[in-house]
Amino acid sequence: MAEQSIALAIAGLWPKLPDERLVGFGFAVPFLDRFRQGTERTFAFMPAGQGAINWPNGELSATALVFEEELPLPDSSVDRILMVHALEYAENPRESLKEMWRVLAPGGRLVIVVPNRRGVWAQLDHTPFGSGRPYSRGQLTRLLRETNFTPGATADALHFPPTRLSWLLRLRRGFERCGRLLWPAFSGVIIVEAQKRLYQGLPVAVRSSRRVFMPVLAPQGVPSAMQGAEAAAVPLRIPSTKRGKSIMPDPLS
Repeated sequence: MAEQSIALAIAGLWPKLPDERLVGFGFAVPFLDRFRQGTERTFAFMPAGQGAINWPNGELSATALVFEEELPLPDSSVDRILMVHALEYAENPRESLKEMWRVLAPGGRLVIVVPNRRGVWAQLDHTPFGSGRPYSRGQLTRLLRETNFTPGATADALHFPPTRLSWLLRLRRGFERCGRLLWPAFSGVIIVEAQKRLYQGLPVAVRSSRRVFMPVLAPQGVPSAMQGAEAAAVPLRIPSTKRGKSIMPDPLS
């Protein structure tokens, strides 16, 4: 039931993926089955800490056990990445997202599904999202901007309570519809789509003064071996501040 709720929210962001290369990272296999029919090719990358399973069933395997900060893909090689059950377990979330940025093509899109810090699903241990590092919407947005992504459309899912009571689960569709309107901030998961940003503008602060500093010592460069021998043969005399006296420089200074 949780998978169906999340899949409907993702489908609202990605209705179709015509002839594009899709990579699912983390526990994204249940959702890749819904998209792989229209893609050019689809891979399932699973972090080493999670382990890998064979997928798709009855076909040549399209899964790989990978290190999240060193994906076995060349630069700009995929069009879409779907991260589910991945970012909350990453040792270094920024480095992981930078690696996603590297393999995405220009204009490529990334969808991240993470547990909501305010939601009930992240507070209970028996739920699929009860472990790992939950995020708020603002935290996830700042993290994407710091790694050169432009956050775009957002969605939320899992508005029904994480219970096994059958009579409550029969009302889950009504909970989902009401939750999107009445309590979206307390959803079980946050879903954010981001686009790869190629160039980043850096703001220039306006200075109140334009001071110009003149160098006191002009650079002389590094003397060569021949120049060093000639300089050692001719003593240098540097006038001191006292009248009528001179100081011989220390050859080791």
